Amino acid sequence: MSAETVVVKILGKEYQIACPAGQQAALVESASYLDQQMSHIRQNGKVIGLERIAVMAALNISYELLQADGSSKKSNSKADTATSPLSNKQLKSLNNKLEDALHSFRQLEIT
Repeated sequence: MSAETVVVKILGKEYQIACPAGQQAALVESASYLDQQMSHIRQNGKVIGLERIAVMAALNISYELLQADGSSKKSNSKADTATSPLSNKQLKSLNNKLEDALHSFRQLEIT
């Protein structure tokens, strides 16, 4: 498959991204979601700087992904979870690390 260039807009800036053929719509949707998340963080006014906004958005999206993955694994049988790449224990550990990082970052915002 050849890559095609897709232009996406995030926080008012355009980015040209190479994307495999047939996956342009998914890339545009992902970029739109990221733009919404970053715009929401910027509008709250508590996080300053594009890099910090991007990190907070990445943490929030990662958290959402882990929560969704964790809830889908809870609905699977034990046999299904035994063959999954990440065990429930590993997901909980990652989730705890993420929550600790978010808590630490919020403490930085307060001071």
